[in-house]
Amino acid sequence: MAKKKVVVCFDFENDKNYKRTLSMWDANSNFDFSFNDLTPNEIQSNDIPTIKSVLTRKINQATYTLVIVGKYANSQHPDYKEIGYKNWQNFEIAKSKENTNKLVAVKIDKSYTSPDELLNSGASWAMSFTQDAIIKALDEA
Repeated sequence: MAKKKVVVCFDFENDKNYKRTLSMWDANSNFDFSFNDLTPNEIQSNDIPTIKSVLTRKINQATYTLVIVGKYANSQHPDYKEIGYKNWQNFEIAKSKENTNKLVAVKIDKSYTSPDELLNSGASWAMSFTQDAIIKALDEA
């Protein structure tokens, strides 16, 4: 079975350990998806138009966007005006919707607020941050 083209949308500063867990699962041949890392820090630029361009290109190469909803997923970024959205996660979700990516979301804690752009998006939800729950949500998206 072909691996799904998945980009992961997450807060690099606060939720990178969850992304690392996904990387470990991805290395396991029993976990049937691959993903591109969408962290602005890895783009090696502070230039917002450059970051937007790279993120948009990565999103457009995918068919799924997995959103990790952490504590600060809907917090306002200092450069929100230039980003055009409340933060980078909201930008990535909006671009994913424009590209008609299937959206899948998982909350690290059920009390965390979802990014605004995720609301009413028809996202498939993983009910816990586990391999089985995420695979099921991807398959149902």
